[in-house]
Amino acid sequence: MDARRTTVRDMRRANRSVLLTRIWLDGPLSRYELGQSTALSLASVSNLVGEMIDEGVVEEAGLVESDGGRPRVLLRVAPGYGYLVGADVGETRVQVELFDLAMTALAKAEYPIAAAEPDPDDVVASLLHGLHAVVDQAGVDPAAVLGFGVAVSGTVERTADGVVYAQTLGWDGVPLGAMLRAGTDIPVHLDNGAKTLGQAEMWFGAGRGARHAVIALVGSGVGACVVADGVGYRGAHSSAGEWGHTTIVYGGRRCRCGNLGCLEAYVGAEGVLDRFRQANRGRPAAGGDEESAFGELLRSSTRTAGKVLDETVGYLGAGVATLVNLFNPERVVLGGWAGLALGGRYLPQIREATARHALRQPYAQTSIELCQLGPDAVAMGAATLPMARLLRDGGVPRGGAPRVAATPLPRPARRPRSQAR
Repeated sequence: MDARRTTVRDMRRANRSVLLTRIWLDGPLSRYELGQSTALSLASVSNLVGEMIDEGVVEEAGLVESDGGRPRVLLRVAPGYGYLVGADVGETRVQVELFDLAMTALAKAEYPIAAAEPDPDDVVASLLHGLHAVVDQAGVDPAAVLGFGVAVSGTVERTADGVVYAQTLGWDGVPLGAMLRAGTDIPVHLDNGAKTLGQAEMWFGAGRGARHAVIALVGSGVGACVVADGVGYRGAHSSAGEWGHTTIVYGGRRCRCGNLGCLEAYVGAEGVLDRFRQANRGRPAAGGDEESAFGELLRSSTRTAGKVLDETVGYLGAGVATLVNLFNPERVVLGGWAGLALGGRYLPQIREATARHALRQPYAQTSIELCQLGPDAVAMGAATLPMARLLRDGGVPRGGAPRVAATPLPRPARRPRSQAR
């Protein structure tokens, strides 16, 4: 009897998950559209949607005309049902943002990272300070925050302790998840930054609609999220996608990871700036930090800058060609702050360089696009980690029981999800 009740309850939750996911990703939608796209009966859709409306996780969002019948009621996930916090632990800064459930950014905090190999305790302190800061800025009840998603570089073991292995940061088995959970009651979720970028772009941005894609992150470091048949490929222990540490030049430049000839040493922002400094007789690019120096290099009209940038485009094209040859994606999406800066100016040349190095047929089947969500997409993707849990659980948050929706805050005018932020 107990087993039967569990089975019925699990099936009901699974059906709620299907409906809630469809409403969140594709809404507003009518009950009729949900029935057509999920193969659930209209009675089941109406029953389960009614439950979620009563709980506050779903709300009505206007009417749409139907073919000859009464107007249909549209449904959406209630933006004020809860809030999500996402953080991007980059090489130069920690960025924390708070979103409502419509993924509207409501508050943001940033903290610089000065050390090449930052102390994990300092990073945890910045993350927790940022979490409290954005909650206070937005005037949100901490109990209404569904989770804190954190994106980091390196390999993230998705265990209770959230252990991070990041050679470029000097982190070898840092239990970052456990360290964060010791400082907050809000549920913590960890993942690799390229993977959170990939999730955001697949759900809301340039990857939307593709079943096979690679989302490439180029910042100070370089990584990738590989999506095969709609599912992110993680490998045996979640380290798949370390594209930046594939060898592009045998015996070449030393990478931050300690190896020679890695792609990151040639197209990552730190590597590009170092190559320019060496070519420029030891004189670095102007700028107070890495991002501003990279921008100055892109704007420079000197022959040396032009040569370094042309070489960078060639290396990047060869790296993208490797992705095309290995994974045969429908789409390669180039993101990360440095990737967007390069792609914004050199995207046609990057495509040409990719074509020179890729096999003709898979290249002809691939499009190369820019990330649509802007440089904050990693933090947005991190914020979707707790949302993904809510969707999997059919709208029942961490406590196991539905709760009354939080009173929505006054919301700023919303940017389209596909617009660069």
